[in-house]
Amino acid sequence: MNSAERLRELAIRREAFGWLDRQRASGKETFTQEDTSGLTLAGETIRLMPTQQGIWKPGHLEAALSIRTVYRPEGSARPYDDAVGRDGFYRYKMRGQDADHHENRALRTAMLERLPLIWWLGVQGGGYSAIYPVFLVAEERESQQFVVDIDQVPQLDINWPSTDLELDPSYRQQLTKMRLHQRPFRAAVLRAYRTSCAVCSFRHGDLLDAAHIQEDSGGGRPVITNGLTLCKMHHAAYDRHILGITADYEVRINSDVLREVDGPMLRHGIQEFHGRRLMVVPEQRNQRPDRQLLDERYRTFLNAG
Repeated sequence: MNSAERLRELAIRREAFGWLDRQRASGKETFTQEDTSGLTLAGETIRLMPTQQGIWKPGHLEAALSIRTVYRPEGSARPYDDAVGRDGFYRYKMRGQDADHHENRALRTAMLERLPLIWWLGVQGGGYSAIYPVFLVAEERESQQFVVDIDQVPQLDINWPSTDLELDPSYRQQLTKMRLHQRPFRAAVLRAYRTSCAVCSFRHGDLLDAAHIQEDSGGGRPVITNGLTLCKMHHAAYDRHILGITADYEVRINSDVLREVDGPMLRHGIQEFHGRRLMVVPEQRNQRPDRQLLDERYRTFLNAG
């Protein structure tokens, strides 16, 4: 790949990442093939997601642009066994048995040229969430797979096509440590709660979190019934045992905090929700918070008070 071709690849990828940033900033976390087709990026019409296959290389590019892993419920088999290795890096299986299949060659080109990709991850309930940029950092031919680094900040020696394509500091910050399941979990939970805080119904997507009821450290699964959409303030209050939620979906506030006297934020943002039911729950019953998990978390809240 010559320098002009590499700059073209980088320009399209940078604009693709910028487009995804803008979509996510507006509250969109789940994408379909239709959403990501017919985009004009760097002056070219392009699609960002594979159709049937798991590896996508647009015809006018030299390297793969994205990879995809379909959603499968826990315990069910995947068509390809993409998994994390002992070294902490993820693996993405090659297409078929031929390491020189044209799609595998497209991935190899992305690896050798150090070009970032989008990883589309299937979301519970349908659609895909995007992790980007990810880098292929090695090839394990004997296992027919590539090694994927999802935590790597783009290298400083990348020559982006122009000044306006340089990565800004806020973009770099979002590339720090991230579990592979977090983004599709967030997408699924926010969709179930209609992009609204369960406690206060606040609707600004960029200020909402997908909170675990049973935490990661306690073995919490990345499924909708183990999630709550909470605004930043109520998420922090939930994690710090200032706010609890009963198995009957009622909000409780720590008794000490209820007695505090402060400004309007404490009164209207925290104290006044004591005794109220959640303002937003998923419409589908099979997506509503697991009552047993809520009860276990609520007991932790009571013990902390």
